[in-house]
Amino acid sequence: MKIFHHPGFAAPIGPHIMPMRKFALVADALRSVDALEIVAPAPVSKADLLRVHTPEYIAAIETGEPRTLAESQKFPWVPELFPSACLTSGGVLAAAREAMTTGVSAALASGFHHSFASHGEGFCTFNGLVVALEALRHEGLIRTAAILDLDLHYGNGTASLAATRPWLRAMSIYGNDYSDNTAYRDVSIRHHEDGPNHISAPLIPSGGPDGPGLMKTLEAHLPWLTEGQKPDILLYQAGADPYREDPYSPLDLTHEDLRARDKAVFNFARQANFPLAWVLAGGYTKDVTQVVQVHVNTALACLEVYAKS
Repeated sequence: MKIFHHPGFAAPIGPHIMPMRKFALVADALRSVDALEIVAPAPVSKADLLRVHTPEYIAAIETGEPRTLAESQKFPWVPELFPSACLTSGGVLAAAREAMTTGVSAALASGFHHSFASHGEGFCTFNGLVVALEALRHEGLIRTAAILDLDLHYGNGTASLAATRPWLRAMSIYGNDYSDNTAYRDVSIRHHEDGPNHISAPLIPSGGPDGPGLMKTLEAHLPWLTEGQKPDILLYQAGADPYREDPYSPLDLTHEDLRARDKAVFNFARQANFPLAWVLAGGYTKDVTQVVQVHVNTALACLEVYAKS
């Protein structure tokens, strides 16, 4: 299985709660897995970005001005931010293209699901998930698509972008709500509006904050992704931040629970017989090895499911 990584995924933004170095750490941890081939992707073009993001926002990320817009995602702006964001989106696009050919692939970068058309939020610059899908549609490779977001936080940017794209379904199953650059640990405080092609499910009210609750929620909601029409591809955002030791997580999910989550998603996609590409997301424990382990387990769960005869 080809998976995509580039050292340029990590922009040199200095000390930050978002551990940019995890991309390289996950790649290093997977280099010894014989069944995986790590490949460097090409960056997306401005034309790719313009199908999703406004010219003003793209220019702000490239030039740093206006600074409030360039830093709307809560990263300090540096000149390397724009090429880094183009590479991470390029990784998602490369993985999606590969999945269309082989059935499954991955990008060892985030999908950046808090990114809106005109600004960033929550450590998310360009929405690589939607950028990749729009590129595939432009190339005539897909007509429909789905995004499954299992990051700790509600994917508000992806939902906003899906709302204007009836060919796209987006589902977010989350433990923290997210709105206006603010996370809400208590999901009973507020709830956004779902739409006909973007839905969400908070974990605690819908089944509980632990492994059985997560599996119950997945079982109840995954069929919606194929209801009425099977997507031409599924992009899966496999978050590390639902892990029980994450400082943002109110959930009681172990490494074993998250690996079971991943296997359930991979089994669902394989049995439904549509291509799947997955990406990393989240993860803020002080011990970054815990974040790396969640992502490594996702890769191993993927190999386990797709190696079945």
